[in-house]
Amino acid sequence: MAIQTVATSPIPGQRPGTSGLRKKVSAFQQPHYLENFVQGVFDTLGAAAGQTLVLGGDGRYHNRAAIQVILKMAAAHGFARVLLGQGGILSTPAASCVIRKHGALGGIILSASHNPGGPEGDFGIKYNGANGGPAPEALTEAIYQRTLALAEYRISDAPDIDIDSRGTRTVDAMPVEVIDPVADYAQLMEQLFDFAAIRRLFAGGFTMCFDAMHAVSGPYARAILEGMLGAPAGSVINGQPLEDFGGLHPDPNPVNAEQLIALMAAPGAPGFGAASDGDADRNMIVGRSFEVAPSDSLAVLAANAGVAPGYAGGLAGIARSMPTSRAADRVADALGIPCYETPTGWKYFGTLLDAGKATLCGEESYGTGSNHIREKDGLWAVLFWLNLLAVRGGSVRDIVSAHWQRFGRHYYSRHDYEAIDPDAARRLMQDLRIKLANLPGQNMNHYQVQSADDFEYTDPVDGSHASQQGIRIMMTDGSRIVYRLSGTGTEGATLRVYLERYEADPAQHHIPTQQALAGLIAIADSVASIAMHTGRSNPTVIT
Repeated sequence: MAIQTVATSPIPGQRPGTSGLRKKVSAFQQPHYLENFVQGVFDTLGAAAGQTLVLGGDGRYHNRAAIQVILKMAAAHGFARVLLGQGGILSTPAASCVIRKHGALGGIILSASHNPGGPEGDFGIKYNGANGGPAPEALTEAIYQRTLALAEYRISDAPDIDIDSRGTRTVDAMPVEVIDPVADYAQLMEQLFDFAAIRRLFAGGFTMCFDAMHAVSGPYARAILEGMLGAPAGSVINGQPLEDFGGLHPDPNPVNAEQLIALMAAPGAPGFGAASDGDADRNMIVGRSFEVAPSDSLAVLAANAGVAPGYAGGLAGIARSMPTSRAADRVADALGIPCYETPTGWKYFGTLLDAGKATLCGEESYGTGSNHIREKDGLWAVLFWLNLLAVRGGSVRDIVSAHWQRFGRHYYSRHDYEAIDPDAARRLMQDLRIKLANLPGQNMNHYQVQSADDFEYTDPVDGSHASQQGIRIMMTDGSRIVYRLSGTGTEGATLRVYLERYEADPAQHHIPTQQALAGLIAIADSVASIAMHTGRSNPTVIT
């Protein structure tokens, strides 16, 4: 066995997005494509002597082949050891947990999150730093710049190793420890939540359904929910990770988790429903015939954080992404703590968490988490809700309705226009920017525009700045329309339109969401000329 130096040349388009580099599987299967990017990561990180690297992914197609390549390149780069999830499996939250617990330099996570899998689907790779969180923008840009200057990469010619059985083996003298992917994470969850109370809940006949969508959360949910907490066998459905997610789209929303939604609306439905996504960092919470909006979930957990032992000491603050509804802001005001508004992307929460300024974080895209790791965490949110139900009693609907009674309801929805022409999407956003200065003061559909801007953010900890993070139109009654182009897709562009309206009157809290937002929906299409720019009369997905 020997370290080989392989000649290569830069491959265009390897700039990481919000959550790493995501492309079609066929792109990653091109000669040198994966190797170039990994070499760019390793060159940017510098010396690896004495350092530990964590490695794993969501089990999607190409995961196993990519792991063998990365192991050989890690050996060539001089890492002291690699901690690898058994079978190549390691959820994104678990990877963050393992990095932090074992003092690793960082980790490489192979996932395209909620994007479809399979040979014709998507693949992704991202680097997380020593704090367990996604690489900051300065580092990802440095990695990209390095990929533009590559002339060679280094890789061991060692044979592939067994990644399916636990234990230590070597790649060119570098130890590779194949670990239980669930153990460290499960131990952390037991420290945060009242497992005894949740066990009593299930022992009393409480039922639930967790849809793992044939993605990576299945082994974690079975081990913790059914194994440690005593949920009835079969509470976890679609629990076997599959390379193509069984043909499912592993994005936990009412559209893609239709099996769970139907089950929770049927006679005799379980008392609690939940789903997670491809890499287990997102969650959807469902009661009987009742879907909990992610923004509401963050607010409810913040308002009731004291039920969980890990948060009984109180919250330092709450952080939410700008498009997320302002329901959490009202809770923060009541608790007398700050609520930070950041751009979309979990990496923006990292400095706040590291500095002790925030305890709970959330995004409207079904992502919620806390300072226990530096990623959003799907199963963590499910356990938090179970802890809440075990202590407070009642149903999911009861808990959310009581929250609305106290704080008011933020009607909220996201309309996605997927796979649209990128040039048309850019023109739409540019036209909106031109209109911003003239919007304040205009009357539209019984609303009056108070202000309009293109969101900018300066990090209160490190002073880093981000601009053009989403166009906001804010009404005098507190309602909002937000437009943003998403960076998580691999085909065309995705325009996301976020709509929010606050309602204080409890008598008005049970209007269908799209009906309650109808006036804002009409304004959003008219102001941005969405149909004209995209050729679409309706969104692809409404959540």
